Order: sequence, then C-alpha cells, then structure tokens
Amino acid sequence: MCDIKGCGNHRKLPPIRVSNSDRRLFLKGLASLPLATVLAYPELASADSTQIVMLTTKSGQDVSAALAMPDSDKAPAILLIHEWWGLNDQIRSVAVELAKLGYLALAVDLYGGEVADSPDGARALMQKVNPAVATDILVSWIDYLKMNPASTGKVGTVGWCFGGGWSLNASLATPVDATVIYYGNVKKAAADLASLQGPVLGHFATRDGWINQDMVSGFEASMQGAGKPELAVHWYEADHAFANPTSARYDADDAALSWERTVEFFRQNLG
Repeated sequence: MCDIKGCGNHRKLPPIRVSNSDRRLFLKGLASLPLATVLAYPELASADSTQIVMLTTKSGQDVSAALAMPDSDKAPAILLIHEWWGLNDQIRSVAVELAKLGYLALAVDLYGGEVADSPDGARALMQKVNPAVATDILVSWIDYLKMNPASTGKVGTVGWCFGGGWSLNASLATPVDATVIYYGNVKKAAADLASLQGPVLGHFATRDGWINQDMVSGFEASMQGAGKPELAVHWYEADHAFANPTSARYDADDAALSWERTVEFFRQNLG
C-alpha cells in the first residue's frame, strides 16, 4: 500500500539482448513494439538513444538531463519528470517513445544523478529534494525547451508519482501548454492554482491509498474555484504505479489506455 512517503516495488525482470542493428531499426520506427515492451525492457531504448545535455539554472546550478530528438527539424517539446526512483532507463525509454511520436523529449533529473533500486533508497532520495531547488531546475529546463532551435516553442510536462506532483508544480511555476499527471500529489488550494495557464490531464487509480478520491476531488474543486475549467480526470480500476511495467502493480490495459489518452492530449494541445 502507498503512503505519503512513497510506494511501489520493482520486479525482477529477465535480461534481454538486443543487437545494435535491431535497436536502430526500432528507434527509427521500423520495428513495431508496444510501449509496454519498451518500458519493461529499457535496453530497447538504452542511454545511447538519448543524449546528455547540460544546463546552468537561473540560480547557478549545473544540471543534466536526457534528451531524445525526433526526426523533424521543428517539434513541440515535452518535459518528463521521473518517479521516486530517479532518472533511470525506464524513464529514458518513455522519452525515446515520445521522440518517435514527433516530440522533443527531455527527461530531467531532480536527484543529481542518483538512482534508487529499493523503496528505502528511493524514499531517501525523494526526501532530500529541496522544493526551491527542484523548481529552479524545472523552470530552467522549460525555458531551455521553449528557446531550443529545434522546438516550436510549445512545451508540455508529464510525470509519474513523485514526478506527477512535480509536473503540476512546474506548470504553476512557469507557463506551459499542457500538463499530464500520473497519480501525483495534487493537494492544492484554489489560490495555489492562480498561475496555471494550460489544460491539465490527470490519471488516477481507485486503489491508490494516498493519491485518493478525497485528494483528487479537492483538486477538482480547487481548479473550479480558481476558474481553471480545462481539467480532465480519468480513474482506473488499478493501484498506484499501474502505468509502470517494472512495478508489481502494473496493469497493462489501463497503462495502454492512459497512454493513448496522454498522446492524444499532447497532440491536441502541442501539435
């Protein structure tokens, strides 16, 4: 069961070997594999499929992120924010998938390069995050995407669990064109939402013990109170982390449906 300190356990997955030629075909879209396969076997979209980019934030921090580029010369951009595990291959593989769909996809790192492989380790990393520092990192990367020569200037955010809450926080800190939240903390008062400028899509699970109906209903009421009508909330008969194939709570059908809705939401609002 999830609690306020986090949730989820990684499953042990069997190794998979993919040749360089097959990987190149996959990344070019010539191989047809469902997203769930990519996420469950991150070697299909390994680190060499993204490039590491560096940035000095507004407050002077030197940070890095993983960037996946689409084939087009100009593309809308999507900022991805990792779960409490950190920026691992699973999150990089989502960035690669979004690049295949035509987006400039940037997976940020709020843990300074550290990645957890146990719940206790993930909890410790999550609790070390300074909100002001994280906000500085996210705003700086969003500005980077808006001004990138390969970007159309339109930017969306998406995050899962820990990253789901920060997807919303980033959109409150600086204007973006679309925000996607996967079972993230949305406990906000109406006054907190005054700066929000774009539409929001939320995916939530009925069996989630922390990001529950009371919290989400409160968020919906706060959005209405703030005069922010562009909110779509979807509920799934599942548990927290249902969209992560490396989680014991993974639900393939709900993961696929939520991904379809996410892709369509970005298509409508980013292009």
